[in-house]
Amino acid sequence: MLRPLFLCDSRFLSFTSRKEDVCDGMESFVVNLLNGLSWGMLLFLISVGLTTVFGVLGVLNFAHGSLFMLGAYFSMWIMHIIPSFWVGVLAGPLLVAVLGMVMEVWLLRPVYDRDISYQLLLTFAILLVLDDGVRLIWGPGYHVVEAPPLLSGVFPLFNHWYPVYRLFLVVVGPLVGGALWFFFKYTKWGKLVRAAAMDREMAEGIGIRVPLLFTAVFGLGTWLAALGGALAAPHQSIGPSMGERVIIESFIVVVIGGLGSFPGAFIGAIVLGFLEAFGTVFAGRIQMALPYILLAVVLLIRPRGLFGEET
Repeated sequence: MLRPLFLCDSRFLSFTSRKEDVCDGMESFVVNLLNGLSWGMLLFLISVGLTTVFGVLGVLNFAHGSLFMLGAYFSMWIMHIIPSFWVGVLAGPLLVAVLGMVMEVWLLRPVYDRDISYQLLLTFAILLVLDDGVRLIWGPGYHVVEAPPLLSGVFPLFNHWYPVYRLFLVVVGPLVGGALWFFFKYTKWGKLVRAAAMDREMAEGIGIRVPLLFTAVFGLGTWLAALGGALAAPHQSIGPSMGERVIIESFIVVVIGGLGSFPGAFIGAIVLGFLEAFGTVFAGRIQMALPYILLAVVLLIRPRGLFGEET
């Protein structure tokens, strides 16, 4: 069998007497780069749903992390019924999206015209209900989902091997982002969504069924969060508390990028992914505080976020 050609082969680094140090440094940098990208793309899937819902509906959804968690649980449940990873990833988020649309119609719609504190308290209550519901149905323990055979291998990276599934996450994030950009930019439904986000009353005046549109947008945001949970299942263990960290970091991404900004969610997710990946190497014990420090700096310098528009 042919040996894979690594970047640290002697033919590339024979001119240096510190070949091992150079290889270790390059390997550490590339591994952390890929780890940051893979986690950043998961954060992007979740954050773009959160920022889309806020940009169109004006709702800050505290339950978004629980919908991410439900995506992982529903996908796992479907995989037990139909032993196919891809069926679970496709069907699980769709079921969560339907649940999200029901939640929008029966719970959120009555509080649109009230103070934002009503929305925050209501979505926080939904978060608690969903978390307790998961514990009642699936128990408080943790579960593991295996990656599909096609993505369960490893990829040669320097003198070691890197999981193929993480590379898959690096690729799928921009693909979903590109599809969303095309949808909002060039499709009829996307233009209707943008019109309703810019001026709700004018959109209703020209015949757009804004309540139906809002339900569809909330379903889209829910689907994106659930898709992130389904794709995260082979990447981390599934448990009732898996949405807690995600919702905090998603809010940081959205605030850094700018509330309602699609490009901001993408850039903010990548920045936060890199910050966490390289922070574990260079920041030591203060690594967990780095996202909050970045958040504070951005708010001090540019309160509306990197890509946020002035109101």
